[in-house]
Amino acid sequence: MSDLFEAAGMEQGAPLPLAERMRPLKLSEVVGQEHLLGPEGPIGRMVGQKRIASMILWGPPGVGKTTIARLLANESGLEFQQISAVFSGVAELRKVFDAAKARRATGKGTLLFVDEIHRFNRAQQDGFLPYVEAGVVTLIGATTENPSFEINAALLSRAQVFVLKALDQAALGKLAERAEAAMGRKLPLTEEARAALLTLADGDGRYLLSLAEELFSLAAKAPLKPLELGKFLQKRAPAYDKDREEHYNIISALHKSIRGSDPDAALYWLARMLIGGEDPLFIARRLIRAAAEDIGMADPTALLVCEAAKQAVHFIGLPEAELHLAQATVHLATAPKSNALYLAWKAAKVAASETGSLMPPKHILNAPTKLMKDLDYGKGYEYDHDAEGGFSGQSYFPDEMKRRSFYQPTERGREGAIKERLERWAAIRAERAKEEG
Repeated sequence: MSDLFEAAGMEQGAPLPLAERMRPLKLSEVVGQEHLLGPEGPIGRMVGQKRIASMILWGPPGVGKTTIARLLANESGLEFQQISAVFSGVAELRKVFDAAKARRATGKGTLLFVDEIHRFNRAQQDGFLPYVEAGVVTLIGATTENPSFEINAALLSRAQVFVLKALDQAALGKLAERAEAAMGRKLPLTEEARAALLTLADGDGRYLLSLAEELFSLAAKAPLKPLELGKFLQKRAPAYDKDREEHYNIISALHKSIRGSDPDAALYWLARMLIGGEDPLFIARRLIRAAAEDIGMADPTALLVCEAAKQAVHFIGLPEAELHLAQATVHLATAPKSNALYLAWKAAKVAASETGSLMPPKHILNAPTKLMKDLDYGKGYEYDHDAEGGFSGQSYFPDEMKRRSFYQPTERGREGAIKERLERWAAIRAERAKEEG
């Protein structure tokens, strides 16, 4: 028990929070991570083989990263050393490594658990490499951020990455039952309020136990109902860090929900971003992008609606402009979809890069001087408004370049009519080319 007091920064005999008192004593007691810890899971197999490799545990808060590291040290007979990248610097790291080397000389290994390892800078992360390579320490790093972005590639190549899941309702339910067993009484909740409590925890076991501890301290005369529970406990904001990976994950979810014509999902992700404190102009910029990339000419008004939403953000601000962003989101999600404009632009850029600096054909060059007229600038140009149907069928590509077809409209939305016009014009153009031989 003394190590629990030490880990919590408390003196021996000080009362521990319920979450600390209920830390599992065996890996089999850890809930929600069976995909890693079960007999067929990668960590479970390591334990079965008595071989613990360096690893990075990536997952949201309160899912058992610290507990797993501590239990792995117990299972493997390694000395458990814990530091936090938030509070530790080079001097403390040097002390830890020196102690590990001395311990190794006596035949004892060290499991070094580094919480929030992504907060160490690149140079500090590189400092782990020689000690991991030499086996001075077995490193277990814990992070809530995507290791691909936050951990050095050199360190990642020497440590396996394991993804821990947010605790589902079943796992949270088991924790609640264990808390009741430890306290010797039931939580003062109706069944509906109990389900609401698990939802409030949002996949975080430590947070659930903190909420439970508050409820156990409540002198309730009757079990609380959901509404009463809501008044007693404050629901924390959904996990959202607008400077890190979650920021990009959720804006991507919004964009893909729009592309997939799901206004309900799109509104949900929009709400997640705004509740999380996202810059509304960042959202407006993505909506404007989606209007051209995924709707395009199938509904040209989509771009106007998104631009108007952006202006509303500037003009009236939040929270009123939330509704304008919601309207733009629903407009995009329910509009006919076409990426024909997006594909056409990509193809046109490739062609422009390949053909270099070819000049326009002479018949569409202006001829403001006599010399230019003598060089046949503008000769043979046909004014399309004077042509039958307002279409002459002349070529506007460079003479050295064969005609290319970049824009291939769909039959969805307004592009159906555009496609008909382009096919009619293509036939006229082909007939003209045939007559000109």
